[in-house]
Amino acid sequence: MKTASATLTKYCAALALGWCAVAGAQAQGQAQAPSAIQMSRIAWLSPERIYNESKLAKLAGEKLAEEFKTRDKAVQDMATRLKAASEKLDKDLPTLAEPERSKRQREVFELDKEYQRRNREFREDLNQRTNEERAAISEKATRIIKQLAQVEGFDIVLQDAVWASPRIDITDKVLAALDKDK
Repeated sequence: MKTASATLTKYCAALALGWCAVAGAQAQGQAQAPSAIQMSRIAWLSPERIYNESKLAKLAGEKLAEEFKTRDKAVQDMATRLKAASEKLDKDLPTLAEPERSKRQREVFELDKEYQRRNREFREDLNQRTNEERAAISEKATRIIKQLAQVEGFDIVLQDAVWASPRIDITDKVLAALDKDK
């Protein structure tokens, strides 16, 4: 997610920098020739909507769910075993002799350690694959945004605004083009 957002953010930052350069040159030109005033066209889009609502994102989510289904079930099964072992130890603890108590505590500790390791690896792998899928969506979205900006004459396309008027929101257009392009 961060990788894909970073790519889209870098693209928008580069566009903003270019827009500022054009605006500065335009301001100088306006001081010399006030009749040459041109209005800049600005657009805004929501990258989160792109990542959550596009057909590509939904397909990627289904693909990831299928890809990680067995590992997720294995981690959940291990959590169930750990919980059962921990509860059994807590229940039996007052009646156990010291050697048996130490042995069972060590077993629960080792099971917990293994569960934590597998869960961490699962989450890391899932996050990595999610980022890869989002990067692919971001790449396609960026291409579409560039084409849309050229066709509709936008000088800058922004994302991550605190607020943007629905009048300049092009998210629906980008979603429609992404869904058609998939």
